[in-house]
Amino acid sequence: MSDPVTLHSLLGNHPSTKALKSGQISSALVTFDYVEVKVANTQFKAMVRDLKYDFGELAIVTFLQAKAYHKPYVLLPATIVGRNQHHTIFYNADKRRLTAPELGGTRVGVRAYTQTTGAWVRGLLAEDYGIDLDSVTWVTFEDPHLSEYRDPPIVERAPVGKVLKQMLLDGEIDAAILGDVAEEGPLKHLIPDHEAKARTWARAHGGVPINHLAVMRESIVGSRPDVVREVYRVLKESRAAAALPTGTDDPLRFGIEAIRGSLDEIATCAFRQGLIPRCPSVDELFADAARILGAVAE
Repeated sequence: MSDPVTLHSLLGNHPSTKALKSGQISSALVTFDYVEVKVANTQFKAMVRDLKYDFGELAIVTFLQAKAYHKPYVLLPATIVGRNQHHTIFYNADKRRLTAPELGGTRVGVRAYTQTTGAWVRGLLAEDYGIDLDSVTWVTFEDPHLSEYRDPPIVERAPVGKVLKQMLLDGEIDAAILGDVAEEGPLKHLIPDHEAKARTWARAHGGVPINHLAVMRESIVGSRPDVVREVYRVLKESRAAAALPTGTDDPLRFGIEAIRGSLDEIATCAFRQGLIPRCPSVDELFADAARILGAVAE
């Protein structure tokens, strides 16, 4: 029998991870030493700069950049966070009437230029509304997770002490990518028919956009393929225990083919937006997972 291992792990408290983190689903081979954080993305910088975790979730754009800069993590075909993105960008109706096709030449706030949600939103704005992304000034509040990456000239850092939502309320920016929140007061969805648009987009682009996928330290993947298989098993069982949507509208897809369209789309977006120096193929990104997991990951 293989020796049990303990993995220093970063997994947020998501519906799909609840059964695993609560112990409802367990493993005789792998013990997960979780760090408890309110929001997992606050630890992504530590993962890719300090290589702090053996296993965990990572934003897909951060992973693509990490791979480009040769960080020792391997991608697994297990979605931890996924969602439609059309509802995440807002404007201030008290300041001006703004529609998505009018976004060129404006100032748009986003937590960080390299944020995965921001990359998805910029991609759909360019494709669906013909926005020249270089004509927009992207106002940011955080550094990239990867220290090697430098924001392009179209990015401007907000003054110290400024807050994204308040800048939109004060009219200092024209729109903002606020994330998974509802309309509030004068803050309205830039894309009013976002639900229908998102469903149509997902069906044309391989499913609901992926945000966070599972990753594992390269040295463990190389030396312990049994651990890779076991981690994938318990993640998949934990996701199944959550009784979440399946099929086309499934935001938490498992398996290389189920994720392929979405992963190819975000890699293309990241390359076109200058976030990565070249666009890797899905087969390249999942080469290790395909070799180890075989038919289980198809």
